Amino acid sequence: MVRGKTEMRRIENATSRQVTFSKRRNGLLKKAFELSVLCEAEVALIVFSPRGKLYEFSSTTSMRKTIERYQKYNKNVQVNYSSNSKAIEQQNSQQLKYEAAYLAKKIENLEASKRKLMGEGLESCSIDELQTAENQLEKSLLNIRARKNQLYREKIEQLKQKEKQLLEENEVLCEKCGPRQAEQQNQEREITPYEITPDSHEVETELQIGRPERR
Repeated sequence: MVRGKTEMRRIENATSRQVTFSKRRNGLLKKAFELSVLCEAEVALIVFSPRGKLYEFSSTTSMRKTIERYQKYNKNVQVNYSSNSKAIEQQNSQQLKYEAAYLAKKIENLEASKRKLMGEGLESCSIDELQTAENQLEKSLLNIRARKNQLYREKIEQLKQKEKQLLEENEVLCEKCGPRQAEQQNQEREITPYEITPDSHEVETELQIGRPERR
């Protein structure tokens, strides 16, 4: 029957916890002993129980000698690490100084080039340098004009699209308003004012100049 995998967490039951500690402690001591014998390794093992009881194993005659050897080795490692850290820090510092000097020189050259393009500090320039600066300005001017023309074309295209959209909207509105306008005109034609026709009754009047005749 296959044993289930033990979950790595604290055992809550005190009795089970003590039994597990005893079993695994003995197994750990046995493994340390086997490692020292089979591989001829110097092994030192220190275990304190939950109650503070000490259990230890040393493959040498004295646990102290093994601990002193460990402390000496650890001290040497720390010294070497400190020396290596200082060397690395110095190397990084030198690298940063080199990069800072390179960037400062590059900025200085860019500032000088900028002043020349602005027409300043040209006294020390040779004919070749002036010709180079002139060529750069002409090239920059061509690029600026090309970009400006491109923006003009894009703006014109946008306006054309806007005009087309407005025309389409106008056509739609005319189609919607057309039938209503025709209906309104028909209604106006049906409601007409009173017209005098030949069959209408006329009132005859006579206008005479002079004295009225006696009847």
